[in-house]
Amino acid sequence: MIGEVIEVLAFPFMQRALAAGLLISLMCALLGVFVVQRRLSFLGDGLAHAAFGGMGIGAFVIVSSGLLTQGAALLRNPLWVAVPFALLTGLGIAFVRDRTELSSDTAIGVFFAVSVALGVLFFSRIHPDTNIGVNVMDLLFGSILAVRSTELAVIALVALVAIASLTLLWGRLAYATFDDELARTDGVRSRALEYLLFALAAVVITVSATVVGIILMAAYLVIPAAAARIWARSMIGMTVIALVMGASTTLLGVILSYALDLPTGSAIILTQAAVFVAAAFTPRR
Repeated sequence: MIGEVIEVLAFPFMQRALAAGLLISLMCALLGVFVVQRRLSFLGDGLAHAAFGGMGIGAFVIVSSGLLTQGAALLRNPLWVAVPFALLTGLGIAFVRDRTELSSDTAIGVFFAVSVALGVLFFSRIHPDTNIGVNVMDLLFGSILAVRSTELAVIALVALVAIASLTLLWGRLAYATFDDELARTDGVRSRALEYLLFALAAVVITVSATVVGIILMAAYLVIPAAAARIWARSMIGMTVIALVMGASTTLLGVILSYALDLPTGSAIILTQAAVFVAAAFTPRR
């Protein structure tokens, strides 16, 4: 059994899947800590579905403009439209919430519905026989084992920027998360930090959702941080536990998916859920 697992890990497609999964788990764990602490868990769902809308618009633009047959490889990937669309959606959610004083969940719900409607509309305008390089089912439920080198390169670039940014801003974000009013008094620009957090979340979730799947993306963002929140006694402890849990459950989930012939995305999420259940029933000190 162990020999078979080691053997399959030697395949390039499995190595790309593990690399992509680990990078995504680290990005999502860092983001998830602030998402959970700020009670923004619905944000993952909203931005993941914004990615669906952006992918639909991008695929339609690529097909209708002729880029599908004549454009460079990067321009044939709907991500170049999906990322800006999700970024604008994330900033739009924050702006509408501040402008109207609606709750975050309400603003997210509005953009969630509009994004899905746009995605369905634009995907429906593409002829079913057109090979756009994007499978809607894979987009919804993930296909981490099918990650290509170009997609892995994009994920690695986004991970580098996101992890570096969140690490540098961790102290100020943590301060503003615990006591926004006191943080502002001390000169922390908490509103600008929150907009930056929404922007980073939009980019990370869009790039990750195309691999992990839109339906499962919110779980990837929330479950490790939620389990860490139960176990940890400090913000830094929560961050470390979330990072370790995200990476380890991704590795274990990929191995279990091969060993038990399970969908990889589902195996990863269910592994994370098992750890969360263990955390929920662990006696708290």
